[in-house]
Parts: sequence; structure tokens; C-alpha cells
Amino acid sequence: MKRAILLSAFLLSQFGTSQLLKTQGEKIINDKGENIQLRGLGLGGWMLQEGYMLKTADFAGPQYKIKEKIAELIGEDGMNEFYKAYLKNGITRQDIDFLKKAGFNSIRLPMHYNLYTLPIEKESKKGENTWLEEGFKMTDDLLKWCADNKMYLILDLHAAPGGQGNDVNISDNDKSKPSLWESEENQKKTIALWKKLAERYKDSPWIGGYDLINEPNINFTGKNINGTDEMSNAPLWKLQKEITEAIRTVDKKHIIIIEGNGWGNNYNGLTPLWDNNMVFSFHKYWNNNDEATLKFALDLREKHKIPIWLGETGENSNVWFTELIQLLDKHNIGYAFWPMKKIDNIAGITNVKITPEYQKLLDYWKNGGEKPSKEFAKKALMQIAENYKFSNVEVKNDVIDAMFRQTKDGSTKPFRNLQAPGKIFATDYDLGRMGSAYSDKDFINLWVSDPAKRSEWNSGNQLRNDGVDIYRTKDNEYYVGKTESGEWLQYTINSKADKTYTFDIKYASENDAKIRIEDASGKLLTIVSLALTGGNEIWKTASAKGIHLKKGENKIRIYFENDGVNLNYFEVR
Repeated sequence: MKRAILLSAFLLSQFGTSQLLKTQGEKIINDKGENIQLRGLGLGGWMLQEGYMLKTADFAGPQYKIKEKIAELIGEDGMNEFYKAYLKNGITRQDIDFLKKAGFNSIRLPMHYNLYTLPIEKESKKGENTWLEEGFKMTDDLLKWCADNKMYLILDLHAAPGGQGNDVNISDNDKSKPSLWESEENQKKTIALWKKLAERYKDSPWIGGYDLINEPNINFTGKNINGTDEMSNAPLWKLQKEITEAIRTVDKKHIIIIEGNGWGNNYNGLTPLWDNNMVFSFHKYWNNNDEATLKFALDLREKHKIPIWLGETGENSNVWFTELIQLLDKHNIGYAFWPMKKIDNIAGITNVKITPEYQKLLDYWKNGGEKPSKEFAKKALMQIAENYKFSNVEVKNDVIDAMFRQTKDGSTKPFRNLQAPGKIFATDYDLGRMGSAYSDKDFINLWVSDPAKRSEWNSGNQLRNDGVDIYRTKDNEYYVGKTESGEWLQYTINSKADKTYTFDIKYASENDAKIRIEDASGKLLTIVSLALTGGNEIWKTASAKGIHLKKGENKIRIYFENDGVNLNYFEVR
């Protein structure tokens, strides 16, 4: 009761700076009538894990299977201890303060229902709803951190009771149990959960909306198991309407966000709209950033005269991010990128660092062999939980730059403070758009629109999220590899004096090759011949003399004249 009173007092205090969102025609506005474009991030991987986020996808995709693997090694109590630390560290005030500073104005919270209520099979009495404090407390805390930063929090039911589709990883769906669509009990529990949430947060102006069911993917009558060819979607519209009606009995203020079938984008059979404060959500991955890929969503907006919101997108290169945001800005469409944290992540704004000990667990789970001891496994897992703290993650400044500065500004800026004389690593090329800071021939993943264009963009999956392919050496350094003729990298170097330098270039190549060095205006500084070294990580040094740098800032470009040159660093002396 005391916590409820304190929460109510906090919510009421926020109305002094109320910015409650609502819809007005095709726009989302605040209570001052100002257009609000939601620039958000989804906290994927916190309340709900998918296997790829923890690198368990090959043998454990849904969260319940990940938990089984962990319990196999450290027992049920150890698994619960790991998840307690994982949830505590996964998102904190530091994370939200950081997101605000980066430029985001909203958060999408992917909720797992089992943090708020028991599964139907664990209820002591059929039809009951036992409420769990853990999920509500996590949401309360997150809402306070968002409100303190004047950021909107969008509640997203990511894992509904029973699971909402055949893509089981997304909703932690155990196919041996009745799904959301097969069980009236699961549907009633879903409705009751939303009513409970709405009752709790009805007075908060910093709740941006209620995203009712994330990415339904089910074939009610169609042939495609994920519902992409479904024509009626009748059970989906019926349930979302019933959820809305339950919410409106306690909360008539907040935006209702609905999603179509087929991972959110199939709106076939949509019945007459049942609420006057509603937004359509769509999701966008691995296709072109052009008008054609937005047409279905823009047509929905125009037909129904309500806003659209890109509720989930990401998992691509910096080029793709910049182009997408520019396209969305043009059409006044808000968005939420995905996800916040995962292990070995270059395509997000933070990276959780893997450890050799955790890799041993992954190897055992995947390949078998000698079972790690309980003590070893628990220590390895608790270290991973520790690595999820914001103070321990690696912030990906190149991704943030691509999402914010590069969408408006075509200039380049230094990735690091590079000095001459000094050692300059190949991976420290400038921040900026493709064609300005670097040029690479494979820089985007478009496999949905064209399977032939499936790409890892950075095929080494290390350090940065551009098209530049970055690998780790056996000695734990980084190098640029898989280079092709015509590709180039630009570096901003601060010279302490106006003088002529020698560049000592550490490289590896299986063939004789050349690189040329120019300044950013295209003036040739030198051409360097590189004799073959005999392998990708057999390193040699080539020296280029007589390279003049003026005092202060210099922008130089290294062009690859042949395929297959690996570049580790160059020493300016």
C-alpha cells in the first residue's frame, strides 16, 4: 500500500510538466498541440531474451530453453540467482540517462508476461490471476527514470501468455502448451494484465502508449505459418479490440498501439477502428529504404487518418540506419530501434563483452564434451550478468553518430584523436557517411528484398558497424580485411608540425599489391608497393617516405588498388 501511495504521488507530481501524448489525425501530439516524432530504442534482451542475444540460438532459441540449459549446469537455484543479477544489471538509471543524452526521446519496453503474472498452468485455481510484484516494480522504476529524463515509455507485450505466434523465439513460446490463440484462459489473462497495467499507469503523462501484442505471427486460415498470407486475421482484431475495451474501463487517455499479423505488418481484414486514440505499428528489417517499402504503412495512415509508428527496426549497418531515419523524418514517422544490449553486438548502441569462460559454456552446450563444473559455470554466468551493467558495456559511438549526426550532417569527424607522429590503427578511420569517411562495396543487408544481397556488411563482426570489414588478430588487435580494389579509408590526423613524415605500414597480403595515399581533396601523396606476405595474418612492414602533413588537422585517404590487402596500422614518424 505504501508503494502504491508513493507511486500515485509521483505520477500526480509529473502533471506539472505534463506532455501527455494523443493522436490528432495522422500525427502524434502532446497536450500543447506540438507534433511529437518518437525517436526511440527498444530494451530488447532485458525482460525477455532471444537466443541470438546470448549466442545460444544454435541450441536454445526461446528463453525457457535458455533457462533449461543454465539450470542443467548450475541448478534451478543457480539459474534464478543468475537471472536476478541479469535483470538487476540489464537496465538501470544509468542506461536511461545515457539514452537521453544520446538523443532518444522514448523507450519501448518489451515485457514478458511471466514477470507480472503466473502462467495459466501454475495458477492454483483455473481462471485466477496471481500478480507478481517483480515486473511491476521493474516497470515503475523504469517509468521514473524515463519521466526524470522527460522520455516516453511505451509498454509492449512482447511475450503474451501462451505465445502469440509460430516464431517461438520472439514470444518465448513453448509449443507443448496451449498458445494465446488456442486458449481462452490465456486470452483472458492477457486482457486482465493489460487492464492491470492501465490501472496502474493511467495517470502518468510519460507513458507514451500501450503496444498490445508484439509481432503476432500465426496462420489462422492461411498457408504461411507466420501469417504473412492471412486474409482475415479475425481472431487478432477481436482480441486487440477486447484488450482496448478493458483498458478503456480504467484509462481513457493513453494511446493504443496495434500490430498486424506476419510480424506486425499484415493488416488484412482490419475491422472498423474501435478507438479514437489509436496508432498502427509496423516493423521493418533487411529491405530497401525507399518509398516502396513504406507504401503499405503510408496507405494505412492515409486511409484511416491515424498515425503510424515503426515500432521495431535495426540489426543492420550504419548506412542503413542513417538512410532509414532520413526516410522516416521525411514522412514524420516515429521509430524504436532494436535492441539495447546483446553479446558481441556491433549493430546496436552498446555491446556486452563476451568472456572466454562463457564461450566455454557455449561450446559445451553446442558440441558436448566434458561438462564444466558447477562452480566454473556459475562464475562464468555471473560474470556475464556483471558485464550487462552499463558501466561495463562498450558504447558504440559510431552507431549513435549514424543515427543522429549523420542523418543531418554529411561531414566527417575523427573517430579518435590521431596524432603525428604516432601509431594509427587502420580501424580508426573517420566517423561519417559512406562515401565521405570511407568507401566499401558491401555495406548493407537487404536479404528480404533481394536474397542475393544478404550481407554481414562488416564480415569480421568486430568493433564498428560500417561496411568496413574488421577482424581480430591472434594477438587480440584489430585489422581491416577483405578489402577490394577501389575501397578506401579516411583518417583525420593532427600533425604537431609542418613537416614531411615516413609512414611505416603494417600489412598482410597473399598477392603483390599497391595502395595509394591521397589527401581528402584528391591530391596524390604517394603510391606504396606491397610485396606478398604469404597469408592473411603473416605481417610485413612497408615504408612510404616523403609524405607532407601541415601543422594541425590533415585528412588523408588510403585507397586499395588490389583485392585482399589486410591493414593493421601505420606508424607516422
